[in-house]
Amino acid sequence: MRNKFFISVCLIFVSINLFAQRERIENLPSFDKKRIHYGFYLGLNTNGFKIEYKPSIFNNPQVLVESEVGFNVGLIADLKLHNNINLRFEPGLISNTKVLRFTHVTTPGQDTREVGNTYLHLPFIFKFSTNRLNNIRPYVLGGASFDYNFSSNERNQNDNFGGQFRQTASNLMYEVGIGIDLYLPYFKFSPSIRGIFSVTNEVKYDERSPSQWTDPIAFMATRGIFLHLAFE
Repeated sequence: MRNKFFISVCLIFVSINLFAQRERIENLPSFDKKRIHYGFYLGLNTNGFKIEYKPSIFNNPQVLVESEVGFNVGLIADLKLHNNINLRFEPGLISNTKVLRFTHVTTPGQDTREVGNTYLHLPFIFKFSTNRLNNIRPYVLGGASFDYNFSSNERNQNDNFGGQFRQTASNLMYEVGIGIDLYLPYFKFSPSIRGIFSVTNEVKYDERSPSQWTDPIAFMATRGIFLHLAFE
């Protein structure tokens, strides 16, 4: 699923780039002179988990993550710091669903957990752009975010012994990406590919021990790929 997602994104970028290079009339010539401008974004994502294990009483623990394609949507506030540097605040929502398969769990019906996540995503991002060439302008970006998981179930009294996999609600993440600005007659369209990485352990350990679901996990953190389509 993730390979197909990545290939589709690459094809979209190539098609857009070829189209943009055929355009010679300079659109929105004064757009980059603005100190502050706003916009919104839509996109798709595919998320998984990086999982590290610790010694436990369970033999060969392993958690397989199956991820579905989710969506992201939000707003953009862009502050021009330099001709080639912008600071952006992009608050939004990220939604996706994952299935966790615990290969070491042998209890019938207890070896899988469906994890639905909806994050409030609050990133501050630095955008580093090249000089504009006709109606295109490539860029790279990087930043950090605070994310609140509305679906974490952190305070749910039921844990895996009650069929509920829990996560921490508050997390810190960083993201990096590449993209291209396309200056169209009435707005700027900016597709980008981004990677997002959590730096906090998101697993909420079960109350009872030993727990075959959470005891073997030393660290579990979100890893994701985004297709980000901005309209400014």
